[in-house]
Amino acid sequence: MKFGLLQYSNTIVFLIILIVVIYLFYLIIKALRKYTKSEPVRKEKVANAKSLGEVLKQHRVDCKMTQEFVAETIGVSRQAVSKWESGASDPSTTNLMALAKLFDVEAEDLLKETKS
Repeated sequence: MKFGLLQYSNTIVFLIILIVVIYLFYLIIKALRKYTKSEPVRKEKVANAKSLGEVLKQHRVDCKMTQEFVAETIGVSRQAVSKWESGASDPSTTNLMALAKLFDVEAEDLLKETKS
């Protein structure tokens, strides 16, 4: 009788493990399908992504500010602002924070809008 119960419990454990493995396999297949279907969206996002300079220029234009005004407000030269917007250089962390404050956005939001 004990041998029959032991064999029965081993069979139940095996079935549970088999069901878990099958379910995990199902989840992996489902995730892979979702990932492959998202490829056009990922390509579009990359194509529409902007450089940090483009993002800074867009915010400056949206706020109706000149490069000279931005430069004077945060204490840099107009040429520095021009270099940031053209992509020739990037603002320091301090200047990026000042730009974000000037444009009334979070610095993280400026970076989120850029290409990775």
